[in-house]
Amino acid sequence: MSEAIITLERVSRVYDTGKVLVPALEDVDLTIERGEFVAIVGPSGSGKSTMMNILGCLDRPTAGRYVLDGTPVEELDDNGLAAVRSRSIGFVFQSYNLLPRTSAIENVAAPLAYQGVGRKERLARAQEALERLGLGERLHHQPTELSGGQQQRVGIARAIVTEPALLLADEPTGNLDSHAGAEVIDLFRQLHATGRTIVLITHDVDVAVAADRQIHIRDGRIAA
Repeated sequence: MSEAIITLERVSRVYDTGKVLVPALEDVDLTIERGEFVAIVGPSGSGKSTMMNILGCLDRPTAGRYVLDGTPVEELDDNGLAAVRSRSIGFVFQSYNLLPRTSAIENVAAPLAYQGVGRKERLARAQEALERLGLGERLHHQPTELSGGQQQRVGIARAIVTEPALLLADEPTGNLDSHAGAEVIDLFRQLHATGRTIVLITHDVDVAVAADRQIHIRDGRIAA
């Protein structure tokens, strides 16, 4: 692994509340190589959510430089950021963020519509992703007809269907019981074994041990 997919150089993020400036990240340097499985670990208020938003191109640093998959993020306008998110990043969220009253296969196919993929190919690729994650018999079930673990599998299928360079998972086991959570983490291990780059954001050290490398963040700075 000699090619960086993520490079942060002295990245800071300061929030202006109107009365006081609140530093969320301070002078963070970070490199993640293509194909790594990395956990970013920290308690509530440590800055890990801000880190996730910056890595996911959902927010911009106040200072510093972020290069994602060869693209200097600071050079992009809002449309450029949206295009990078669509092309390069697959998101997995704690709350699943599935479309209600919409089947699993349609949920998974949705990101491909934004890339201009035709409906027939969208559904074929969505079905393949769901079958890969053991949901071949749940293609036409809506979120309310699925368990939490199954909903998260749909979320993961949606994240990988575009074949993104980076899989970014924000507290993906936070709403699951221990058994379902362990199954989701095992899925991440399997996806990593196929060569995917995964960044897992978590407060749970028991979840973080699944990764090959842990980066601990505290008070806006990388502690270890």
